Amino acid sequence: MVKKIKIYKNFNVSKKHKKAIILIGNFDGVHLGHQKLFKLAKKYKKKFKLNIGVINFEPMPKMFFFEKIKNFRIANTNQKNSLFEKLKVDFVITKKFDRKFSKIKSDFFIRNVLFKQLNPTFIFVSNNFRFGNKREGDVNQLIAGEKLYNYKIVKPNPLKKDKKIISSTLIRKLLEKGHLKKANYFLGRNWSIESTVEKGRKLGKKIGFPTCNLSIKDYIIAKPGVYKVKVQQKNKRKILKGIANLGYRPTFNQKKILLEVHLFNFSGNLYNKYLSVEFISFIRKEKKFKNVDELKKQIKSDLKKAKK
Repeated sequence: MVKKIKIYKNFNVSKKHKKAIILIGNFDGVHLGHQKLFKLAKKYKKKFKLNIGVINFEPMPKMFFFEKIKNFRIANTNQKNSLFEKLKVDFVITKKFDRKFSKIKSDFFIRNVLFKQLNPTFIFVSNNFRFGNKREGDVNQLIAGEKLYNYKIVKPNPLKKDKKIISSTLIRKLLEKGHLKKANYFLGRNWSIESTVEKGRKLGKKIGFPTCNLSIKDYIIAKPGVYKVKVQQKNKRKILKGIANLGYRPTFNQKKILLEVHLFNFSGNLYNKYLSVEFISFIRKEKKFKNVDELKKQIKSDLKKAKK
């Protein structure tokens, strides 16, 4: 049984979570590169008998500073926390990133947040980690404070696969280009979107293929098209199979990006249910059909291909 993770909204952690191993970063997607970091942290945990904690921020700082970036994240907070739990993290600090926090000086963050409130034994960061007002702080500043604040910085080399450094940026580009298989390989699992089923215009039902409509919120927009998917309802073990259309539904002249999921052999009401939609493979890109009959014919072909 996976141990339940402790979630904090600020840096006021309990006594048992002080002097821990702290990992700082966005950890968007919690991909193979991140997982390498956590595996190393687990070795330190075993050797030094310490807890592992994560500091991440909500919203992600880039989305805070660049408000025009609407669709960016690979995983939402709920997904990240579930993945942290599986990676044997003991606690997570999800700090609200706002204007006030963004103006904190780097030396203040080290002294008053890291040292006085958390007093970590080890701090794991990437080589390009920046923090503090106008991103003034870097790894060198953290290293300079090791003796004064009694912590040790650990900065493992990034993980490379196929001669490429695995990063959230790389995975976003792969998803946008429709290279789902490669993105899933670098994630170490199938990419998924979690969202609540909304009431739509029932266009799918009218043409004989009822769908669950889900808003993709601020997730990255993967290449618009049809995907083979697996679907799971929150707190339910049963996995449902189906196909999904991620896109703008050009045949019906829609403007808003939407995720529509058609489930195989399913009858029931999923309105307002929280679903996880796991993207297995890319079937085809989205296209505009001349009429509904052409669309229906294509959907039948998509279903046949997905069921194989």
